[in-house]
Amino acid sequence: MVILMGYLIGSIPFALIIGKLFYNTDIRESGSGNLGGTNAARTLGKTTGIIVMLLDISKAFVAITIATLLINKFSINIDPNYVGLACVVGHCYPVFAGFKGGKGVACTAGFILAINPILLLIALVILIINLKVHHMMSLGVIIAIVTATILSFVFPMFENTKVVLFFLTLFITFQHRENIKRIIDGTENKIKWI
Repeated sequence: MVILMGYLIGSIPFALIIGKLFYNTDIRESGSGNLGGTNAARTLGKTTGIIVMLLDISKAFVAITIATLLINKFSINIDPNYVGLACVVGHCYPVFAGFKGGKGVACTAGFILAINPILLLIALVILIINLKVHHMMSLGVIIAIVTATILSFVFPMFENTKVVLFFLTLFITFQHRENIKRIIDGTENKIKWI
């Protein structure tokens, strides 16, 4: 049940909700069509994009926090890392938005925040540096999460956490497969707000 809870929390489409409530816009019909912070920023403005990113980050953090409390209280034999993983999957394939969501980046950031805030801080610094240099969110994200995964084997944390983070790295990279093709072709979109 806690894994299902993680998936359902991940499925909350904040970008879609905010777009429709405040802008009368379905952002799935604009930009990349993704329900993530980058497309929200591109479609609805930088401030809204940041709000969406923060809300998406909160999903995995909240899911893992609630799951940990429930697991401890009721002695449930489930690793909260898997709840975080289910949350990211829910964000990418949300039941509340026709199974078409974002690419899981902010939600994965929430997962990292829950397991090791310092690791997230390092990943964010790497992301910002890459954005300043290349102005490509996709490239910065991939480099940041790969670096975080490598560093997870240095930081003291549970083996299951490292395994789940490694899987999330592969999953996020797969989610960006079209972006990778465009980066190679030199046609990837560049962001102008940083």
